[in-house]
Amino acid sequence: MTPEEIAAIRGELEAFAADVFEPFARDGQRWWGQVYLRGLLTDGKRKSVEPMAARLGEDGNRQALAHFITTSPWDPAHVRARLAWKMETAVRPTAVIFDDTGFLKDGTASACVSPQYTGTAGKVANCQVGVSLHLASDHASAAVDWRLFLPETWDPGSPKADPDKIARRTTCGIPEDIGHVEKWQLALDMLDETRSWGIEVPLAIADAGYGDCAAFRLGLQDRGLNYVVGISTTASAHPGDAVPVIPAYQGNGRPPVAKYLDKPQSVKELVIATGRKAARPVSWREGSRPGRSRSGLKRMYSRFVALRIRPAGREIRQATDGPELPECWLLAEWPATEPEPVQFWLSDLPTDFPLTTLVRLAKLRWRIEHDYREMKQALGLAHFEGRTWNGWHHHVTLVSAAHAFCTLQRLAKSPKDTAPA
Repeated sequence: MTPEEIAAIRGELEAFAADVFEPFARDGQRWWGQVYLRGLLTDGKRKSVEPMAARLGEDGNRQALAHFITTSPWDPAHVRARLAWKMETAVRPTAVIFDDTGFLKDGTASACVSPQYTGTAGKVANCQVGVSLHLASDHASAAVDWRLFLPETWDPGSPKADPDKIARRTTCGIPEDIGHVEKWQLALDMLDETRSWGIEVPLAIADAGYGDCAAFRLGLQDRGLNYVVGISTTASAHPGDAVPVIPAYQGNGRPPVAKYLDKPQSVKELVIATGRKAARPVSWREGSRPGRSRSGLKRMYSRFVALRIRPAGREIRQATDGPELPECWLLAEWPATEPEPVQFWLSDLPTDFPLTTLVRLAKLRWRIEHDYREMKQALGLAHFEGRTWNGWHHHVTLVSAAHAFCTLQRLAKSPKDTAPA
């Protein structure tokens, strides 16, 4: 936003900040929180402390802003809870979406920075990785919780611990009780936290980085959530109509138990065996290109195969009572122009669930990509130059607040705005 645009909505921004920052113990923290939000919202190439302070004019106290974001003792969870309550009302979420994003770094001094894979670069890169939880519906979404992923090299209790990185933990302010936790477990931890705030959403969505993990899917089921999650082409399963049988007893040793006689197949093999004729056309939302729909935008369209299958694997079997593996949906996107299916999802939604709704939910993950793009390109999500654990969590929380404010402004002007990608 330009300074003039900021001035025009200054009253609304201050009211928003007063609500979200109500948990702060001191008036000074509330003031600098509101100033930091203005810095994030004001147009500028970089949204780190120094350039923001330069753009904020008489309110641009660089030292005070740096202290507020890096060392001021405020708990970001309290702000996130307020943000979640506010955005639950505005977004009316049909799902929580989990994902992670990379924060590329040149040096090695920032908390939890390490060579690791990130989709931001599409390769292994020197970066931090943040895991986020978003409340989402077709018309809006908001990031309301975050975790900074701590690689094994930063964990003193890990056999992969790096002495140089362990020595930097104190400088970075990483709490002693923080160790390496897999990203899927961080996602479940955030789910537990948001539910402790009173946020209850019955469906979870994630990509294959989470969906391939049986423990993640089981964790969602244990918490009473249905899911629609991406999976890799190599994930294995039995057909839905497969049944375990008891092999003939040969009279030696223990009597045999019921089991599936055929080996599980990859989900790709199962869909290809069904054939492209099983694919049905589905349109799930409007895109950004001109088209012939009532809104003048082209609708997103592809072809999909939906099968009932029984996912295989040791963790699934150990969690199942009896020999019969649970049945669920396998959804595969198979465009008419492609020789093979290109994307796969698993879902434990009911057997009679409509294909069009299943596709729409599977494709709802675009909202988290939209959020990341807005927060990185316009609001400086990846511009934090501090090195501390608290500073990172403070910054991403305030960027989420700035993004939420923009979303509320957009919804107020056009409640049906879907912000197409």
